[in-house]
Amino acid sequence: MNIILLGYMTSGKSVIGKKMSQILKKPFQDLDDYIEKKEGISISEIFKTKGEIYFRKIEAKHLKGFLMQKDMILSLGGGTPCYGNNIELIKQQADSKSVYLNVSVVELSKRLFNNKANRPLVSHLKSEEEVSEFVGKHIFERLNFYNQADMTINANNTPDEIVEDILLKLI
Repeated sequence: MNIILLGYMTSGKSVIGKKMSQILKKPFQDLDDYIEKKEGISISEIFKTKGEIYFRKIEAKHLKGFLMQKDMILSLGGGTPCYGNNIELIKQQADSKSVYLNVSVVELSKRLFNNKANRPLVSHLKSEEEVSEFVGKHIFERLNFYNQADMTINANNTPDEIVEDILLKLI
C-alpha cells in the first residue's frame, strides 16, 4: 500500500514520511525534493526563473509517475493536490491511503516565518502577522482539496505522536 502525505507548507510531511519509512521499511520520496534533483535547481528558483505554470506541469507529471509505483510513502508539495486533476488521481489509487496533516494556522505561520526564505509564496512577507493572514486565506482556498484525503490527522503534535496516530488509523 502507498501512503500519500498531503498538507500545507511546513505541516511536517517530509519529517513524518521519513519516520514512517523507517518504521514500515518502505521507500520514501518527497515530490519537491525529487523535482529539485531532476531540474537541478530549487523550487524557489523554478518559480523565479520558469514560473509557477511550468512547475505545476512538471509536478503533475512526476506525481503520475510516483502513483504508478507500489508500496511506498510519498510526501507531496503543499499545492500538489490543489492543481489540475491531481486530487482525483490520488483518490483513484486503489492501493493507496492519503493522509492530510492538519496543522493550525498559528503553528504554520510560526514555522513559515522562520523559514520564509525557502518558501516562494511567503518570502516577500515582512511580519509574522502578514504570514498568518496569508496562511489563513490560503488554507481556506486549499481546504476543499486537503479534506478529500482518506484521513485527517492532527499534526500539531510531536512527529512520533503523529506517526503513531497515522499507523493506528491504517491498521
